[in-house]
Amino acid sequence: MWKPLLLLASLAACGGDVDAEGTYSINVTNRENGCNFENWNIGDVATNIEVVINQEGDDVNADVMGGTRNVLDFILGSHVFNGKVDGNELDLAIIGTRPFNMGNCTLTVDSDLLAELDGDVLTGRIEYHYHGNDNSDCAPYDGCTTYQDMNGTRPPQ
Repeated sequence: MWKPLLLLASLAACGGDVDAEGTYSINVTNRENGCNFENWNIGDVATNIEVVINQEGDDVNADVMGGTRNVLDFILGSHVFNGKVDGNELDLAIIGTRPFNMGNCTLTVDSDLLAELDGDVLTGRIEYHYHGNDNSDCAPYDGCTTYQDMNGTRPPQ
């Protein structure tokens, strides 16, 4: 008799996806600069970045507001991360559309927002990667990662 109840309780505890929707105040700290971005200083901090997360089922987007929106638009070509929520984990991305050249290599910058939500606290990291046009001049940029640690909160739900 206890085994079915324990199984049912464990399945209920797994639950569904969290409700990530809301307006967050995010802080980021620059970490490793594996892609050698100019003007990237390890340890630099940006605070109070407004991010609005919208969710429909397991589909999620994070719309970055304020001046950071303009920076992302300039570097990536977008300021809206799109992706999925699985349990309490968010996996979102921006596929870069703003090309620039390094020799015969045409590059864009892609970004991944990888975070966990615990109540009203969001923690994780934002990664940046070059995406090249497969020209041999792109080889030095393949596989690099530059990232920021991030954390933020929303008003209690």
